[in-house]
Amino acid sequence: MSDLFLRVLTSVEPEQDAPPADRVISGAPKFTTWNHEERDGLYCGIWESTPGHWRISYDEWEFCHILSGHSIITNADGTEYELKSGDSFILRPGFTGSWKVIETTRKEYVIRT
Repeated sequence: MSDLFLRVLTSVEPEQDAPPADRVISGAPKFTTWNHEERDGLYCGIWESTPGHWRISYDEWEFCHILSGHSIITNADGTEYELKSGDSFILRPGFTGSWKVIETTRKEYVIRT
């Protein structure tokens, strides 16, 4: 096994999904995910969402880097974090709030469970 893993986006079969209906606040967001790696509690790839607004709750660590689009994450106390291309952030276990996609957003992610 090589220590370097390189995968081109077009070589990964995308998965289609959406937030559970009971979490949707507005709109009809649709997700596309290109999972590049899933092993030993580590998940990484690219995720994209169309506009919409839904509640989020995290049980794991997630590092994100926004590649394109415009989103707003709001935490439980109402603080808003505006996210655009080039922004990076970490969502920690226990984070609750909402994710609002204003303009279709694409991010790279690394999740550790």
